[in-house]
Amino acid sequence: MSFFKPINSRYYTVSKDAKATPDHLYWRRLGVPVLVKEFGTIDYVDFSPMEPYYFAVTCSVRVQIYNPITKLVVKNLSRFQESAYGGTFRNDGKLLVAGDEEGLVKLFDVSSKNILRLFKGHKGAVHRAAFTQDSVHICSFSDDKMVKVWDLSTEKVVCDIDGHTDYVRAGCTSPVSPNLLISAGYDHKIRMHDTRVASGSVLEVNHESPVESVLYLPSGGIFVSAGGTDIKVWDAMGGGKLLTRLAHHHKTVTCLKLANGGRRLLSGSLDHTLKIYDVSNYECVHSINYPNSVLSLGISADDETLVAGMVDGLVSIRRMESEKDEKNEEQIDEKKWKIATEHVDEVVPEHKKMVQEQVDRYLRTYEYSKALDCCLTHRCVTKFPHLTVSVMHELIRRKGLARAFSGRSHKSLAQLLSFCNRYISDYRFTRVLLDAVNILLDVYEDTMDTFPKDILNQFNGLVKRLKQEETVTYGCLKVQGAMDLLISNASYVSKKKYEDDLKQSENAKKLDAIKVF
Repeated sequence: MSFFKPINSRYYTVSKDAKATPDHLYWRRLGVPVLVKEFGTIDYVDFSPMEPYYFAVTCSVRVQIYNPITKLVVKNLSRFQESAYGGTFRNDGKLLVAGDEEGLVKLFDVSSKNILRLFKGHKGAVHRAAFTQDSVHICSFSDDKMVKVWDLSTEKVVCDIDGHTDYVRAGCTSPVSPNLLISAGYDHKIRMHDTRVASGSVLEVNHESPVESVLYLPSGGIFVSAGGTDIKVWDAMGGGKLLTRLAHHHKTVTCLKLANGGRRLLSGSLDHTLKIYDVSNYECVHSINYPNSVLSLGISADDETLVAGMVDGLVSIRRMESEKDEKNEEQIDEKKWKIATEHVDEVVPEHKKMVQEQVDRYLRTYEYSKALDCCLTHRCVTKFPHLTVSVMHELIRRKGLARAFSGRSHKSLAQLLSFCNRYISDYRFTRVLLDAVNILLDVYEDTMDTFPKDILNQFNGLVKRLKQEETVTYGCLKVQGAMDLLISNASYVSKKKYEDDLKQSENAKKLDAIKVF
């Protein structure tokens, strides 16, 4: 009796994640994101400190205030002629301050949407504004390299602070003192100011990159800055000593926020990721991926809602699912199942045919083209790419991949090229897909001129992707060679030092023996 061995599709499995930590389990409760489209990039996101924790999204020429439960706009502050920046709530949630491209600072009443105060004095765009700890002053940070402190009641400048040599794009006020504030800009400098001191600046540190965001920790003695790919933690009470440097992002870090009562630090970056750090030891405890570059972050005081604003105008809203809701859903499902099966003698489990079973059937009858078609569907390509590559590997082993590639329509060929473009740089699939692409070129090299423009563009894209991978490989080989040289040198030095120490110890023993004799 003949025996057919099913295709091995577990050959390309990815290594499993490490053991789940409490932080991983906690942040995994964030539900499926709701995406809201705004006009223009999302400059800033800020949550009201008071329930029901509305959040303000600053983009284009307005500030939108959302309800975190319904995900709908409840207020629209659109009294701007040019782009609005940095809409921030006061600690009671009743007032909101925002800067704009014209250099104006506007104070809004959230309930009535009226402008209560208009602060004029900056000569450049005001990208950030914040209330002081006593809620009676406003600090504004501008592209004119100036920092101003305003009095709410009189609309007059209380303190003018200069010293920066480039745009001031980041700033914050102390959570424990109404007189302390921090400004940071594109001149790489972070300056701490005290409004009671005549000179203004009491501390200055160098971040070594243009600073995009800065914030105080709740104690007020430590502040954090983000610029370039680095996040740096500074000791404000220790003369600006650098405590630690976090380098988990590979593109510019754009925003910082505190969560979990100040025990967790969140950072967003242009590399499409959000990182969460434990403030006690500054270790990265969790990571969340986004479909585009993250420009702004916001999280409610109870951690129930996490909002991220992206460069393409998308606002991602995630709500924390409570453990009670999960348990209730499981109990409801169990009750429904019991009611449905109460009067049934026997429950037969539903058997769903897998794609792999169809592939094995076609391979058994030598229908190689149909076997490959089964693995090029959208669902299989996105969820089970290892199965598609496994089929190609099996067809290469049987010397039937050329027959599976030949005679394809332009639509099917476009699907095949799209799959190769998408996964050829994945280290799990590179070897097999390189062989498959070579066979594909051999099959269609004589008819390449008859292809439409979109398929030729995919071939060109494949060439560019391969050149990029070649460049990366050469770079990695150079780094590997340099590391091997350093390691061999270090091992040689350590070996020589060990031999010298051994000789010295032997000589010392001989001298001791002579003395005793």
